[in-house]
Amino acid sequence: MECLQKQPLLNTSVNNVSMNATIQAIDTFIQQKKKSYIVAINADVVMKIEKDTYLKEITDQADMVLVDGKPLIWISKIHKRPVKAKISGSDLVPQLCEKAAKSGYTIFIIGGKDGIAEQAKLRLEKQMQDIRIVGTYAPPLGFEKDQQELDKINRMISDVHPDLLIACFGCPKQEKWIYENYQKYDATVSVCAGATVDFLAGNVKRAPKWMSDHGLEWFYRFLQEPKRMFKRYFVDDVKILGLVMKYGRNKRNE
Repeated sequence: MECLQKQPLLNTSVNNVSMNATIQAIDTFIQQKKKSYIVAINADVVMKIEKDTYLKEITDQADMVLVDGKPLIWISKIHKRPVKAKISGSDLVPQLCEKAAKSGYTIFIIGGKDGIAEQAKLRLEKQMQDIRIVGTYAPPLGFEKDQQELDKINRMISDVHPDLLIACFGCPKQEKWIYENYQKYDATVSVCAGATVDFLAGNVKRAPKWMSDHGLEWFYRFLQEPKRMFKRYFVDDVKILGLVMKYGRNKRNE
C-alpha cells in the first residue's frame, strides 16, 4: 500500500496519510490477518525518542506512525515535507470503533484506571448497537515488570483473539509493552492510544474542535490539569525547537 511508505520527520519517520487512508490500511491489516502495531507521535513523544534509543527502535519498526499534533504538522512544512493530517488516537479510535461495528470486527480495550475501560465499553455499546467489545482490563501499577501479570494479560487477550487491541497506558509504557508482547498475544492490530480510554468513557472532555484544529488542544489539556501538564508543555516540549534546527541542518547537509 502506498500509504505505508514513510517519510522523515525530525528523529523518526512517519506515514503521510489522511484519516480515511489510515482506517483503510488498518482494515486491510485485519482482513489479511497481519499482526501489526500502530503508534502516534507528538512533540512529547519526539522529545522522548531523542533520549530513548529503544523507543526510537519501536517507533521506527511500527507498521504505521501517525502524526498526533499540530506542531509536528507545522514542522513538516518548515522542512518542506508536509504531512497531510493530524491523526490523534482520540480521533482515530472512535472511527475505528464505527468501522469495527459495521464490519463485525472485535475489540479489546486495555489501560486506564480501574473500571474506566469497562465504562468505555458500556458507553460505546450504547452508542453503537453492533459493536463487539470482547474484553477490557485495567492492569495494576507496575504490571510491565511482573512476568506473571504479563503472562496473564497475554492469555486474557489470546482467549478472545480480538481484531483490534486498543492500548491506553501513555507513552512510552504502551509502546514498549506492545512491542515486547504483540507477537505473544493473539490480536491482529494493536493501537497505541494514550488517554483515549478516558475520552471513550466520557469522564474527560476533549477540547472544542476549533481549538484542536488550530493546534490548541494542548492548552485545553493544560487548563484541565495545570500541575501535571506544566513541565511537559512549558519545559520539556519547548526543547523541540532545538530539534527543528538540528534536523533542519541535517536535511540541508544531505
